[in-house]
Amino acid sequence: MTKKKYEILAPVGSYESLFAAVRSGADAVYFGLKDFSARRNAENFTEEEMEQGVKYCKRNGVRMYLTLNIAIKDKELKNAVQTAKKAYFAGVDGFIVSDLGLAKIIHETMPDIELHASTQMSVNSPAALPLLKEMGFCRVVPAREMSKSQLIELCNEAKRLDMEVEVFVHGALCMCLSGQCLMSSVLGARSGNRGLCAGPCRLPFSVKNGTGYDLSLKDLSLLDFLDELIKMGVYSFKIEGRMKRPEYIAAAVTSCKNSAEKGFTDEKSSEILESVFSRSGFTDGYYKNSLGRQMFGVRSAEDAKKSKETYTYLHGLYRNEFQRIPVNITAEILKDKPMKITMTAGENEVAVFGENPKAAKNKPATKEGITALLSKLGGTPYIPESIEVLLDKGLFVSSGEINELRRNACEKMGEIFGKIPKRRFIEKEYSSENFCRKKTQKIYGKFLRNEQIPENISDFDLMILPLDVAQNSAIPPESLAVDMPRFTANEENIISRLKRLKEKGINKAFCGTLSAVKIAADNGFEVIGDIGLNVLNEMSANVLENLGLNEITLSAEMDLKKANNFNAAAKKGIFAYGRLALMCMKNCPLKNGKTCAECDKNGEITDRLGTKFPIRCKEGYSELYNSVPVYLADKKSDYKNIDFLLLSFVTETASECEKIAGEYKRTAYPPKDFTRGLYYKELL
Repeated sequence: MTKKKYEILAPVGSYESLFAAVRSGADAVYFGLKDFSARRNAENFTEEEMEQGVKYCKRNGVRMYLTLNIAIKDKELKNAVQTAKKAYFAGVDGFIVSDLGLAKIIHETMPDIELHASTQMSVNSPAALPLLKEMGFCRVVPAREMSKSQLIELCNEAKRLDMEVEVFVHGALCMCLSGQCLMSSVLGARSGNRGLCAGPCRLPFSVKNGTGYDLSLKDLSLLDFLDELIKMGVYSFKIEGRMKRPEYIAAAVTSCKNSAEKGFTDEKSSEILESVFSRSGFTDGYYKNSLGRQMFGVRSAEDAKKSKETYTYLHGLYRNEFQRIPVNITAEILKDKPMKITMTAGENEVAVFGENPKAAKNKPATKEGITALLSKLGGTPYIPESIEVLLDKGLFVSSGEINELRRNACEKMGEIFGKIPKRRFIEKEYSSENFCRKKTQKIYGKFLRNEQIPENISDFDLMILPLDVAQNSAIPPESLAVDMPRFTANEENIISRLKRLKEKGINKAFCGTLSAVKIAADNGFEVIGDIGLNVLNEMSANVLENLGLNEITLSAEMDLKKANNFNAAAKKGIFAYGRLALMCMKNCPLKNGKTCAECDKNGEITDRLGTKFPIRCKEGYSELYNSVPVYLADKKSDYKNIDFLLLSFVTETASECEKIAGEYKRTAYPPKDFTRGLYYKELL
């Protein structure tokens, strides 16, 4: 089959949703098994259902991708690889992966499958793509926060590297950049990075003069822009919704298909989509770079009522198989020869034979009549491209005989399409040496503002400052590192500023995304990994070591015992003090109540219990911080094997910063309100 110029990719959280997606016209589906999926709360598939689903999809010319897109613990890595291996030999077409360690093993041991970089990898600029290509990825799912102009740049780089781009075009929007959210895990011990998000952002959170739900975005819909996306080089149109009902899947796929074919969304499709599920309508704010209050919405009782009224109609969208595979049919009905039907689809060809036709007594067979019978391919995935009938005169053929031959030909073609490919598995041993070294524990201080920096910085071994603060700092350059933005809105701007910092003698960069790692490394900076890289297993650390990182801050979702015993060649650090950034947000919720010009840069958001969470603006994005800081200075014996401690200062004054650093060096005095973070919890 000729490859289409685009792919409609549907979510399937259950076997019924799989039928809805395929029969509505999806070109590909993505699904999860019971473990290692970013939607572990969905019904998901058993291994047996996966095998059946693969066969069904292949017979229908539909591709099937397995999501393995969570951060994986060391103790889970072996089982995750075994899960991937079963899916590999079951015949799935690709894996959607976010964990660097798992991606490395899949790439090296399972060479005959596609690797897709999940949106959980926080790819928000072209810089990350060469690294992903080197790791074996052939497709990238960029951040949903990217604007049209930013997507064009990313698509151009993908084209240069011969990579595909997959973009979310419809479905729910997270408030936080995917892969950078700690809100659910910190507030509810259910990790979004590990597929168990409790959705706290849908609860009441309010800023002054805001909506009352200032972390709840409307659902995304870019269906009016599919023609633009095709032209810029986007290949796969992804629909979000593995937790949604089959009717929703059918409606979204049908609307996406109609829009891709027509270049716009018709009024009826828009009404159906909004009826089946919306949060006060849809938004295209990120794509059009039009952020603000109009992007926020909640699921109302009226929205839910509309959904129920629409379900009956939607069942009709997936009652029969979708005809998508073009076939050419030739019928040979010749005197004294067995009847023969040949069906071809691309390079595939099947032939079926019947009895010798009899001489007609009354009405002889006609080409028109036989053609009509052969064209009856409803209920199959085949659509007739051409039908040729070679017929001798005066012969009789019953409609039952032709129908039977047609059905047999379809069945044989289905067997060809349904074949599971033979695949190679390259056995490899992954063992790590024991890295024992004398620990000289260092203190790294991360600051937001220049006025937070103490006069006496002797307790700090490294000061980490934002780009603009570092540029004007009087701190000796050898003691400085630049804090790279987590959202890279403009690579050229960042590169030019890095060059000026390099001229000042600063040569270290603190990086929490792959884009930041690539940009900093290419400009001669020594890279230190931040917690945003989500290093939860030793193999992921190994991947980053191979990229040149000699120091890595471990995931804040790793328990302290594991962190203390973490075995890696790179020096390891932990987030030891400060308010964890629970969200990294392109759309600042403070703007729901006041303009940026009116903001004093010290905003906060309040939950339904009255707890206040600071919000601080950064390089074109903002971060929402926990209400209380992590404090571990009185637990020194629990992290004696850690190489460096990261102390992050958000609301602290210069004197407070100096005092806290001293407590981590000497005697601890825990504050009145603090948290141990996730260091003494076992996240599921």
